[in-house]
Amino acid sequence: MKKITIIAMLLLPIITFAQVKKITLQASGLTCSMCSNAINKSLQSLPFVEKTIPNIKTSSFDIYLKKGIAYSYDAIKENVEEAGFSVASFYVTIDMNTTVAAKDQHTMVDGNLFHFINANNQQLIGEKKIKIVDKGFVSAKEYKQNGKYTSLACYNTGKVAACCKVAESLNNTRVYHIII
Repeated sequence: MKKITIIAMLLLPIITFAQVKKITLQASGLTCSMCSNAINKSLQSLPFVEKTIPNIKTSSFDIYLKKGIAYSYDAIKENVEEAGFSVASFYVTIDMNTTVAAKDQHTMVDGNLFHFINANNQQLIGEKKIKIVDKGFVSAKEYKQNGKYTSLACYNTGKVAACCKVAESLNNTRVYHIII
C-alpha cells in the first residue's frame, strides 16, 4: 500500500486532467476522392472513433472520439498506413486544465504520456492545439528537424527510457513527443 501511495505521489505532478476535443491529421499520397474515402472508411472502423470529417482539398481528416472509450494515436496512424497512405501531420486539440509546459517535461494527458520538446515554461489553460512529432506522425524531414529540440533518447524510440524524468514505473511506456 505504501508503494502505491509513493508511486501516486510521484505521478501527481505529471498528471493533467484534460479532454481531447478532436484530432486533425493530414495524409500524404492522396490523388483522388477514392483515396480520401479509403482513409475515411479505415478511420471510421476504429471502435473509439465517433465520426470523421474529411476535407478533400487539404487531404485532412477531423476525427472526433467517443467519450469513455480508450483510444490510441498509434492505431489511428496505423489505420491510415493500412489504407496505403502516410500521415503528414497529426494535431490534437485538447481542453487543458492548467498545465505547465516546459522543455523536456512529461505530462500525462487523458491517459497518454506527452513529452514537450519546445515549450518555454508556459501555462496551458483552455483549448490548445498540440502537434505530435514522432516518427510516422510527420514527414521524415520534419521529424529530423524537430530532433534538434531534444537530445533525449526517447525521441528516437518513442518509449520512456532512463533519460525521461518520470516515475520508474513508467519505463517502457509509450511517450508522444509534442510541440505547441
